[in-house]
Amino acid sequence: MEDTASNNTKKKTKKNQIPEAKFHSDLTLCSKNKDLHAAISLYDTATSQQQQQQHTRLNQSHFNSLLYLCSNSVTEPLLKTLALSYGFRIYDHMLSLNIKPNEASITAVARLAAAKGDGDYAFELVKSMRDYGIAPRLRTYDPALMCFCENLEVEKAYEVEEHMGVMGVNVEEPELAALLKVSAETGKGERVYGYLHKLRNMVRSVGESTMKAIEDWFCNVKGREVGEVNWEVGRVEEVVLKNGGGWHGLGWIGKGNWVVKRANVDSAGRCGGCGEQLACVDIDDAETERFAQSVAALALEREVKANFSEFQDWLEKHADFEFIVDGANIGLYQQNFADGGFSVSQLDAVVKELYNQSGNKWPLVVLHNKRLRALMENPSQRKVVEEWMDKGVLYMTPTGSNDDWYWLYAAVKAKILLVTNDEMRDHIFELLGSSFFLKWKERHQVRYTFVKGNLKVQMPPTYSSVIQESKRGSWHVPVAGNSSDCDESLRTWLCITRPSACEAFDEVPVKAETSENGHCISNLDSINPYKSESVTRGNGLHNSLHSSQFSDDKAASLTGKRKERSPSPLRPPHTPN
Repeated sequence: MEDTASNNTKKKTKKNQIPEAKFHSDLTLCSKNKDLHAAISLYDTATSQQQQQQHTRLNQSHFNSLLYLCSNSVTEPLLKTLALSYGFRIYDHMLSLNIKPNEASITAVARLAAAKGDGDYAFELVKSMRDYGIAPRLRTYDPALMCFCENLEVEKAYEVEEHMGVMGVNVEEPELAALLKVSAETGKGERVYGYLHKLRNMVRSVGESTMKAIEDWFCNVKGREVGEVNWEVGRVEEVVLKNGGGWHGLGWIGKGNWVVKRANVDSAGRCGGCGEQLACVDIDDAETERFAQSVAALALEREVKANFSEFQDWLEKHADFEFIVDGANIGLYQQNFADGGFSVSQLDAVVKELYNQSGNKWPLVVLHNKRLRALMENPSQRKVVEEWMDKGVLYMTPTGSNDDWYWLYAAVKAKILLVTNDEMRDHIFELLGSSFFLKWKERHQVRYTFVKGNLKVQMPPTYSSVIQESKRGSWHVPVAGNSSDCDESLRTWLCITRPSACEAFDEVPVKAETSENGHCISNLDSINPYKSESVTRGNGLHNSLHSSQFSDDKAASLTGKRKERSPSPLRPPHTPN
């Protein structure tokens, strides 16, 4: 009897769930087919049944599906009126039942409000989320922001952007393009300048719609009016250098017309539209210091503090290296075969190649104590290692240490080039929040390969394919989607120059010829900016190393006589112990 009663109860329960289950199934099908009319019919039937107390209970998921369908239908002219009318009615019904909206609910209704042209209500919806304990997302802000931008309500658009910042929501390219466009159309020149720099920080290249917004600003009469006639040339150059190249951020330079072209940039970084040399952009001084401090803090947590602190002190006193080498990475390259091991010949080839490329300056090779001991015990390898020691090439990290922290810290702190194929993914993971890591890596990492025993060293690119602002006040903006990784020369750039600013720098604008395909081709010869910028560094690692014996628990620099090196002119010649 008990089993029979239990079965009857289950059947009764199942029967009571049928209206909601059927409604949910039918509504899901409407959403899948984007059938607004069928969904509205279902809703009307359900609400009619509720009035008749037939108990089709609507929940948050049901309301969200209906709101989603309504908000997605406002772009259809034949459905817009119906979608708006029912969308707001459905949301009011949801609130009247004390069903708490979530982020998806608010976003859908905000889209309805924006479609109606009511950006104020769309923004009020976002601000009301705080009452429900809901965190807004970028998509929640977009309806209000885009509505204000389209209606040229520029101050309200800025208010939305400010609210986003307070709530920790970051804008992306579409939002910045819209803000730049409305600022340009309302003559807010300083705002346009700010949004160009926000784009520079956020994206490597811009889409077609963003490019059009930028192009329109510089071709507009309002764009010609912004800028300063008098500015300190030396100050601009100083700030560009401090910022790592590629921008100064001091404001519009010059007055008058802008010359806007679409051009290509050659493999050496020379713009075909104006002949200007683009920079290989580095992180700025403040970012470099923060990055070095982050690496040091993590290293000091994981390493024996005294050992790494000793290395930091040593690094402060030795500042004349052009390259630092991840010795283990090179020695173990392609050695995963039966007789493979640490290849001294590969490391020696890299050391000598770097010596030649840097004007007869030896690099610094970081190797672990244990690895170095093993090499010294091998008669066939000992001679080469002793030559390195004699030239002051080696820095030995102590037992129990991770040599990665040593070469990474030295490369960042001393602003020198790092030779390794290590992708440093582990370090990127540890340094989450350091958005400038990839920029630093592109500018400082030297890669290598051995093909049939022949070394090929790949230096950092001669220029960065990113938005750039030069000391002359010109702008170069790369456009996305029209080049490949293997041929950057096919990429289209916006070349934006101001003749008045060029003249102030005592430079005559380069004459350009238009090729058959419409691109402007410069008549200047190419140069290699790596040779002029990257090799000469005033604060690289110094080549004067302390002599030391091997130690199990101490980091050691290994030196001998170094007739090949000249002592630093800032200090007396170093005498080996």
